[in-house]
Amino acid sequence: MSQPVKRLYRSRSDQMIAGVCAGIAEYFNSDPSLIRILWLFFTLAGGSGIIAYIIAWIIIPEAPAEA
Repeated sequence: MSQPVKRLYRSRSDQMIAGVCAGIAEYFNSDPSLIRILWLFFTLAGGSGIIAYIIAWIIIPEAPAEA
């Protein structure tokens, strides 16, 4: 039996700005707060976090609506 394909989506339910961090946390089965803190660290450590967030916002699709 094949396992279902795991896909990366932006979260619809747990979002602060666009759901990128929550989507990444769901994909890696992690806590969204931890991902947000790491993202904040990279933003404060040189500003690359802001650009990466905007790129992720554009590239990562939003999770499909629940039926």
